[in-house]
Amino acid sequence: MTDDGLRLRGGVVVPATALSWRFSRSSGPGGQSVNTTDSRVELVIDLDGVAWADPVQRERVEERLRTRLVGAVLAVAASEHRSQLRNREAALARATALLDDALAPPAPPRRPTRPSRSSRRRRVESESRRRAVKKMRRRPES
Repeated sequence: MTDDGLRLRGGVVVPATALSWRFSRSSGPGGQSVNTTDSRVELVIDLDGVAWADPVQRERVEERLRTRLVGAVLAVAASEHRSQLRNREAALARATALLDDALAPPAPPRRPTRPSRSSRRRRVESESRRRAVKKMRRRPES
């Protein structure tokens, strides 16, 4: 995170104005301490405020994160640490990883291959050995 926001792959910048924070009492570590603190952090990212390098990137992010989005808003929560600061860092890291993975270009298509002749022969031989072992375990036929 820089002063101007999050820097992602492909030259995409999430400005600080598109980020908003919400804090609440954590159910995990630090949530029930005597001097109660709002250590749970929820980072909300408005994708409408993001400076996309091209519209394909936005479509890719919306497609890959469609189960996590509410409208054009992505929410990431963190409550695994006792301090609010460390939970803020964890939420930023998680959001950055999510968006970077969503921005990654699609994998090249798989080229179908066929098993080699020797691998097919080895498979058939192992099957016949297995069959013979199981046949020896059976009750003899009378």
